[in-house]
Amino acid sequence: MNNETKKVLLFTYYWPPSGGAGVQRWLKFCKYLPEFNVKPTVVTVDEKCASYPVQDSSFLLDISKELDVIKTKSFEPLNYYQKLSGRAQVPFAGFANETNNSWKHEVSRFIRGNFFIPDARRGWNKYALAAGKQIIEAQQIDTIITTSPPHSTQLIGLKLKEKYGLPWIADLRDPWTDIYYYKKMNHTALAKRIDASYEKQVLEKADKIVVVSEFIKHLFLQKSKAIDPDKIQVIPNGYDEEDFISVPTPLKKEKIIISYNGTLSADYPIKPFITALKEVIDKKARLSINIQFTGSISEDIIQYIKQIIPNNCNFNYHVPHKKSVEILLESEIFLLLIPDVLNNEGILTGKLFEYLAAENPIICVGPKHGNAASIIAQCQSGQTFEKYETKEMVAYLLLLLSQIETNNSIKIANQLNKQYSRRNLSGTMAELIRS
Repeated sequence: MNNETKKVLLFTYYWPPSGGAGVQRWLKFCKYLPEFNVKPTVVTVDEKCASYPVQDSSFLLDISKELDVIKTKSFEPLNYYQKLSGRAQVPFAGFANETNNSWKHEVSRFIRGNFFIPDARRGWNKYALAAGKQIIEAQQIDTIITTSPPHSTQLIGLKLKEKYGLPWIADLRDPWTDIYYYKKMNHTALAKRIDASYEKQVLEKADKIVVVSEFIKHLFLQKSKAIDPDKIQVIPNGYDEEDFISVPTPLKKEKIIISYNGTLSADYPIKPFITALKEVIDKKARLSINIQFTGSISEDIIQYIKQIIPNNCNFNYHVPHKKSVEILLESEIFLLLIPDVLNNEGILTGKLFEYLAAENPIICVGPKHGNAASIIAQCQSGQTFEKYETKEMVAYLLLLLSQIETNNSIKIANQLNKQYSRRNLSGTMAELIRS
C-alpha cells in the first residue's frame, strides 16, 4: 500500500450530534480512513444553526480527537417552516412524520420546492464555501469530497472545483431528481429544470461519483451521455463491527421479537406483512410473538397496526443508536420494507446492513429483483417477498418459528456479511481516493 498520506476535505451537512442513518456513512469513513493513510478534515454545520430531524449525541463517541472538524453558521428556512406548520420536529425525508395535508402544509412545501433549489439547506453553502476556501489555501488538500443529501452540498464541490481544480469526489447516498418523494415538493416546471441542471452539472463535472447501489448508478448514467460510466463507483453503506460487540442474550426468552428499525410512512408496504403476521399469531397462539417498531412512524400506520394486532406490537420513537443496536441484538427476526415507489429497486437503507450484522433472518417486502433482495440472497440472510405474497410470508414465518422452537436460536453465522463492515468499505474508499 502507498504510505503517502492523502489529505481530503469533506463537506457533510449531517454530523454528530445529528442522528439518523445518513450521518453514519461518513462518520464511520472518518473513523477508519486514517488506518489507510487518508486524513480527513470535516466541514459541517454548527448544530446551534442546523435543522436536524433527530439528534443522537452517542455518535460523538466515534469522533477521534485527531479529526479536525470545522463547524460553520447556516441560514435554515426549515426552522421557520417548523414554526409555521406547528410541527414539533423538522420534516424527515419522505415526510414520514407529516400526515397533515392542510393548505398551510401544501403552501410550505411549495415554497420549499420552488424557492430553495435544490433543497432548503442551501443556506449553509456560503458559509461552508468560505471555510473550505480558507482550508484549501492554508493546507495541502489532495481531494475534495461532498456527500449528500442534502444535494445542495454538491454545489459546494462544483464551485470549489471551478476555482481550484482539485480532484472532486461527489458521494450521493440517494437519487436526486428521482428520489421517491420528489413529487411531494410541488415543483413548478421551471424549478424542475433548474434542479435537473444542477444535478447534470454535478454528475458531469465531478471527477468521481460514489453511489450506494447499482440501480442509483444506472439512474445517474441516464442523465447525460457525457458521464463516463467508469467514474461512478458503488460503495454501499455498511455496519460497524464495534457497534455489535455485546454479551450474548439468553437462548430461552418469554417473547419472540420481530424488529423493524427506521422510517415508516404511507409508501411502505407494511399492511401485507401485518396481514401475514396476524395469521401466524392466530395459528401459533401458544407463542408470545411481538413486533417492535423503532423510528419515525406515521401516526396513521401506528393506528392501523394497533387495530389489527393490538396485543402484539409496540412502538419506540427515535432512540440513540446504541439502544437501536441493543434492540436488534435482542430480536429474533428483522423486517425490512422497501417503499412501494418508482425506482425502488435501488433503495438500500442503512438498516439492512445492521440487520446483517446482527445475524438473524431478514424478511424483506419489496422488489425481488432489487438491490436489497440481491444482498440478502448473497449473504444467505433471509428472503424477499413481493407485497402480494402474503401466503409465502406466512409460510416463511412459520418455518422460522418452528426453527426457534426446535433450536432456541436462528442465528446466521456464515461470515458473508463481513464485506459490508465499515472498515472494509473504508479500505475501498481509500483506494478510490488514491486512484
